[in-house]
Amino acid sequence: MATIKIHAGDFPKGDCQYYSSIISFKWTWGDGLFGKKLDLRKELQHVEVANEESVKKWGGTIGWGAVGGALLGPVGLLAGLLLGGQKKEVTFIAVMKDGKKFLATTDSKTYTSILSLAFK
Repeated sequence: MATIKIHAGDFPKGDCQYYSSIISFKWTWGDGLFGKKLDLRKELQHVEVANEESVKKWGGTIGWGAVGGALLGPVGLLAGLLLGGQKKEVTFIAVMKDGKKFLATTDSKTYTSILSLAFK
């Protein structure tokens, strides 16, 4: 399960869960028992990249630094700090068949999965 952060558009803003072509929105009062869901396999018309950037996550950087230091000493510590915690995030615009759209950010693997749905 991946996280998608919706920034703007015709859908509720905030963090959503993405799994197997379905976006599950955070439950709010009046959404029903299972909450709001969007099946991208049926609804997605097209997707385009708005921004793509590499992000350094400090938790991963410190963790990889500690592992590198334990295994290879000072050289491993430096390598772990420099290479650890790298993550690519993609901000994209998704347009549905009914004209609704949203601007969101997710990791590159999830974006590739969503992009593949636009070709089906």
